[in-house]
Amino acid sequence: MKRILLACGTGVVTSTLALSRLNEAMKERGLEGKYTVGQCKVAELVSKMENFDIIVSTTQAPANITKPFINGLPILTGVGVQKVWEQIAELLKD
Repeated sequence: MKRILLACGTGVVTSTLALSRLNEAMKERGLEGKYTVGQCKVAELVSKMENFDIIVSTTQAPANITKPFINGLPILTGVGVQKVWEQIAELLKD
């Protein structure tokens, strides 16, 4: 089972919205139950990323992320969100 870390500015509101949308999108792709999700502040990414397989951030992330990283801003804006879902789905299938 893959582990996704969702990060936003404060680790609460925006990442919770992104989590809801992520779950819905992955369910539509038949990937429900194939992953777990953690949430954090973007400032905590570097210290928490080792326990996760995929990093999704709705805000600018540090440059030293060593895990597969996806810019999650489209999850909030809707612009380009299908590409984000495709990227996440592909990483979940690996």
